[in-house]
Amino acid sequence: MIHLPFRFLSATDSQPQLVSSETSPSPVTKKTKNQQRINWALGVLSIGWAGLLVGCGGSTTVSVLGDWTVKSEFEGVARSGAASFVINSIAYMGTGRDASNQRLQDFWAYDPGKNAWSQKANYGGAARYSGIGFAIGNKGYIGTGINVNSDKLKDFWAYDAGTNIWTKAADFGGTARYGTMAFTIGTKGYVGTGNDGNYLKDMWAYNPTADTWTKVASYGGAKRISAVAFVIDGKAYAGTGNNNGTAQRDWYVYDPTTDVWTQKLDFLTDQAVQRSNAVAFAINGKGYLTLGDANTVLWQYDPTTDLWTTLGSFEGANRSYAVAWAIGTKGYVTTGLNGTTPFDDLWDFDPTIEQVL
Repeated sequence: MIHLPFRFLSATDSQPQLVSSETSPSPVTKKTKNQQRINWALGVLSIGWAGLLVGCGGSTTVSVLGDWTVKSEFEGVARSGAASFVINSIAYMGTGRDASNQRLQDFWAYDPGKNAWSQKANYGGAARYSGIGFAIGNKGYIGTGINVNSDKLKDFWAYDAGTNIWTKAADFGGTARYGTMAFTIGTKGYVGTGNDGNYLKDMWAYNPTADTWTKVASYGGAKRISAVAFVIDGKAYAGTGNNNGTAQRDWYVYDPTTDVWTQKLDFLTDQAVQRSNAVAFAINGKGYLTLGDANTVLWQYDPTTDLWTTLGSFEGANRSYAVAWAIGTKGYVTTGLNGTTPFDDLWDFDPTIEQVL
């Protein structure tokens, strides 16, 4: 079995770039672009040689580590643009829009131990889609998005899993928007980027004890909507998305102790990872990214080496605007949209099981 982690770096990319709220990345020069094209060609050539070597062995079976399993389908109406979070190994998901473009307010819990869904109290705010969710301790939070009148929103609501009650939290500290990204580090939730009529890159931290939002360093790359993020060892890794019609490939890590975004290996030489409306999750110190913009390839990110590796493909139907989360040693993907068709299937991903391609 041959695994091909790709890292095509130009001579100017030997050191990571530090980006704070006062600095911005250096522009890509013509020389850098030419070197990237050369690196890309060498990468394609290496893939071809790898395929030839496999063929010379006389085997037509290829396998990768990591496999998908279909689970109990979501019991609510099929939808896209939902929001989710995880509390005590139970996934919670709700809001979104259905096949008729109706905004939704229902809310559900998935127990992976029982492989079963149960309906919970409706979301406390107005029905919406393209909002975002995160969890801090025993409470989950959902906010922002677009309501039935196509108004952009900035309200946030807190869900207590023990009492099954929603309570109004402080409004998001930035402007009303949709298409944001969110993550939790320690005792704070972070929300940012998105679109309020313009593309955005500001980031905000939520303190649940004080019920307040504080502006932190803006995302290190360009403005964008529909980016993804996951957290490994107390740092957030984020990227992809769309900026004024152009899908993004850059990748950054955020350290809350220094309030600094650091540029990591980007996707300038790899069209496969350029996308928006993807999903991502982290398992056992590695990140996983798939779906979005007509692409089902699954990518694994190792933060210790700053390398991306392909691990086959998501085995469900291609889609965008899905949601994903991780519980224990598995990742989960559900809902989403392909054309005008929303989904209600649920899949789990186990990185320890071999998948035959």
